[in-house]
Amino acid sequence: MIGASGKTGREILDLAGTRGHHVTAFVRSPQKLTPATWLTIVRGDPLRADSLAAVLPGHDAVLSAIGPHPREALRPSTLMTDCARATVMAMAASGVSRLAILSAAVLFPEKGLYFAFFRWLTKHHARDLVGMEQIVRSSGLEWTIVRPPRLVKSPDASFLAVRDALPGGSRATSFRSVAAFMLDAVERRNHVAEVVGLGRGLEAAA
Repeated sequence: MIGASGKTGREILDLAGTRGHHVTAFVRSPQKLTPATWLTIVRGDPLRADSLAAVLPGHDAVLSAIGPHPREALRPSTLMTDCARATVMAMAASGVSRLAILSAAVLFPEKGLYFAFFRWLTKHHARDLVGMEQIVRSSGLEWTIVRPPRLVKSPDASFLAVRDALPGGSRATSFRSVAAFMLDAVERRNHVAEVVGLGRGLEAAA
């Protein structure tokens, strides 16, 4: 698990523990995580392929929910691209082939002023995400790229998932919904080699 100390990452850890998984969290700041019997916390830099490769053997999949601080998302950066490159190299070296990775719905060609504004606001982050996705798509791994809209805090974990598109009317979904989708995808080995848009599930919309 990469990006485990972020908002989506923490939801992934919580759901993974509930589902009975043993998880290794590869993080820069281990003190941000709460120890658990099912959780192995390893200090490491996600930009270091060799460090990540050293802890991957024996694992079934990699889930990456890494992302920049909101302020950093407004500035030019190659964080996502560089982390994806390191992740792909580490997975190739260690023989782990299943990857679920977080991107963003800003890359979908949605129309309207709402999406045009966020596309302009996050143009630097979007450029970095394009580079990240290009690396993942050409990796030869069994990848799934998830593109949610604006993320909000909510206990609801339901979602709508659509291949290559954002579900109609979706302007926000929860961190927990993204976590649930990513875990479902690796558990069931579905959505392989797919870019998936997420929206609020029927429970949230009711």
